[in-house]
Amino acid sequence: MKNITFNADESLIRKAREKAAKENTTLNNRFREWLESYVAKKSPLTEYRETMKKLGYASPGRKFTREEMNER
Repeated sequence: MKNITFNADESLIRKAREKAAKENTTLNNRFREWLESYVAKKSPLTEYRETMKKLGYASPGRKFTREEMNER
């Protein structure tokens, strides 16, 4: 594994370490988990397109009139 260095406020680091300890883990492990999810995260546009592709099967069976589309 590669070591990296970040700068952050000391009190923030202390609070993060305390929180990680309460969760029975370490700040280092939490950072690794965050980094993995950050890299794996898709762009909102990609997520939208994938969702629309999944919903492509849904069809109302007909075209709606202007009045029907604007009904409340």
